[in-house]
Amino acid sequence: MVASKSARERKAAVEAGPLATVKIDLDAQGGFAYKISCTACTTTVAGKEKTRSQRPWSAYRPGADNGYLAAMDRWVFHLHEQHADTDATEAPCLAYLAEAQQRLHERRLEQEARGR
Repeated sequence: MVASKSARERKAAVEAGPLATVKIDLDAQGGFAYKISCTACTTTVAGKEKTRSQRPWSAYRPGADNGYLAAMDRWVFHLHEQHADTDATEAPCLAYLAEAQQRLHERRLEQEARGR
């Protein structure tokens, strides 16, 4: 049985914890694109006429590269680096920090091998 978009959003929100807002959009190919935003952090973005504005920090990953896993990895790194006082009881996804670090290491090795 395939989970609905809203069921996937709820599951991801529980995994991400209370600092996260999770939204799933459909990408151009009709797959799921995950966006995880931080309710506490903002980032500066360039606006029109060289103005700057603030928006919530977020990770946006389309489904092509396993969007859930890619977005959740970025979120885990954000929590680990910016919200070190958060623990796995609040954000269960933090239990997967070691695996996320391993995937990042493997991805970097692959990029090096391809000459990037």
